Amino acid sequence: MQKILLAIDFSPTTSLIIEKAKLLASKFNSEVWLLHVAPPDPDFVGYKAGPAQVRHFVAETLSHEHHQLQLLADDLRQDGINAIALSIQGPTTEVILQETQKLAADLIIIGSHGHNSLYKALVGSVSEGILRHVQCPVLVIPASLILNKNV
Repeated sequence: MQKILLAIDFSPTTSLIIEKAKLLASKFNSEVWLLHVAPPDPDFVGYKAGPAQVRHFVAETLSHEHHQLQLLADDLRQDGINAIALSIQGPTTEVILQETQKLAADLIIIGSHGHNSLYKALVGSVSEGILRHVQCPVLVIPASLILNKNV
């Protein structure tokens, strides 16, 4: 297992995803790619890039998320793991699948939020979308593990 791709969304499952990746990367001397997929720019009728306030807010958010991602990669590097942070804007499932293929990742680690069936029917599930189309193993960390861990 040479390359592990972590799908990071800064939810409560992120710490557990990092923990599992650290364990696996240490055992297999794997390279770890931390991927955060930011939502694509919103579309506004009559505006190409949206109003200035929205562009400013989106730019600040992306900058903050990229900085947080770099800190997570720095923490892994301090533990002797070769970690690379990658932040991309776009549709989450598609970007994760594209990067998995581009990097030739051997494993994806992703969190699952455990949304109900109505949410999945209306919005979809990133982890389900990945499982349907990916060509490598996927480790899905359910949000319920975080809840059980804190009990």
